[in-house]
Amino acid sequence: MAVHTMIPLLAFMRPERLWFLAVIPLLVVAYLVLLRRQRTRSSRFGIDNLQRVLPKQAAWKRHIAVGAAILSLASLTLAFAQPSGMVNVPRERATIVVTIDVSRSMEATDVAPNRLDAAKSAASGFVDMLPAGFNVSLVSFAGTSAIVVPPTTDRGMVKRAIENLQLAPSTAIGEGIYSSLDALSLVPPDPRRPSEPTPGAIVLLSDGYTNIGRSSAQAAQDAKKVNAPVYTIAYGTADGYVVSGGRRERVPVDKRELATVARESGGEAFSAGSDAELRQVYQGIARSVGYQQVEREVTEQYAGYALAFALLASLAVISLAARWP
Repeated sequence: MAVHTMIPLLAFMRPERLWFLAVIPLLVVAYLVLLRRQRTRSSRFGIDNLQRVLPKQAAWKRHIAVGAAILSLASLTLAFAQPSGMVNVPRERATIVVTIDVSRSMEATDVAPNRLDAAKSAASGFVDMLPAGFNVSLVSFAGTSAIVVPPTTDRGMVKRAIENLQLAPSTAIGEGIYSSLDALSLVPPDPRRPSEPTPGAIVLLSDGYTNIGRSSAQAAQDAKKVNAPVYTIAYGTADGYVVSGGRRERVPVDKRELATVARESGGEAFSAGSDAELRQVYQGIARSVGYQQVEREVTEQYAGYALAFALLASLAVISLAARWP
């Protein structure tokens, strides 16, 4: 079992070995004493033969060699104490429901070529970012909602379905969430842990606000009850518009409702006003839902630091030696 020490964010399986760190300040003091003795000797007896061989500009190389050697020793001591820390590891199994608004306002061209086409492309990329063992489902919503693809590991099927999404009138965010919860209920239990529910999350992209159907806030609360956080993406800009009956109708993105959904469900709210921003948001969500922080031994990491500092010290010594006759 790891025992926590004074070093933040690290624990050590053999903390008693950290006492070797006490040698390091002694070495630093010894080096400083030797430097002072050398300066005193030089002032009293003049320049000796070694100082003629090693010009003044080589002093910084000696400092680098000693400093890197000490840092290497410190890193090696930490590795010897078998450190552990929180690292990101892929989740073995989870279900992600990609929920996309296909209402008429998604035809706005404030995001090129239009909101829906840009969202399709980014969502397909998001599907590819998820760990291979994840189930992915696709839900679309406008005035009504539907499970387009039930949970599956077939990424190609999901991406083809995303590409075939079509626009429809009205916006029912609450209905989209409820259909997403229905999709999560279709996931078979983990055969290794049949009594435990499979982790799930909903990633919902929309540009508007509910104008039909059940309350999105109530849907978010119901999602929280089954531990299905909703990550919302408010997509579009304040300048969006669509042409209806020969007239322009403004369809500015509305972030407030989606922020409420994220908060009430235990998820997180994002916004994106361009294709590039949307891809960045999807990348962040993929890291969040696809990985989990677990405590793992990180001895190799600190052994690597020790090796790097030792290499630097060696190069500095070699550089000094190359100037000797």
